[in-house]
Amino acid sequence: MYEEISVSVEQASDAKVLIISVAAKLAGMHPQTLRQYDRLGLVQPGRAGGGGRRYSERDVALLREVQRLSQEDGVNLAGVKRIIGLEQLAGELQERVAELEAQLSAAYQRIAQLETSVGPYPSRDLVRQERPSTALVVWRPRRAGER
Repeated sequence: MYEEISVSVEQASDAKVLIISVAAKLAGMHPQTLRQYDRLGLVQPGRAGGGGRRYSERDVALLREVQRLSQEDGVNLAGVKRIIGLEQLAGELQERVAELEAQLSAAYQRIAQLETSVGPYPSRDLVRQERPSTALVVWRPRRAGER
């Protein structure tokens, strides 16, 4: 009769559903402060069909962090914007590192699989064989007027 629906916390926290007055109240700020932070690019709320700002739970948490940094730590808003940008960049880079580590692990597993197989890829094909180089390097010093 009833269908069970599950929503992850991360999906719910990104849903832009809070109007500016509710978000301001949850963040402990005046709605005009939220408008100013939007103009400065500190927080980017979504927009409703009529143009009204819509905030997510994640946006409210970010607003609280902006307030903490500016009031308790004495960081100006330009510094807060830089800190937020660097934290976002660090998060993106951590995700990329995790992706690359997974790809590297898969490559190592594939190499191990190929080294142990007796099929068309004998293990000697995966070993780098050093051969003496026959390359010739010609060096000519520059003269005084040449570039």
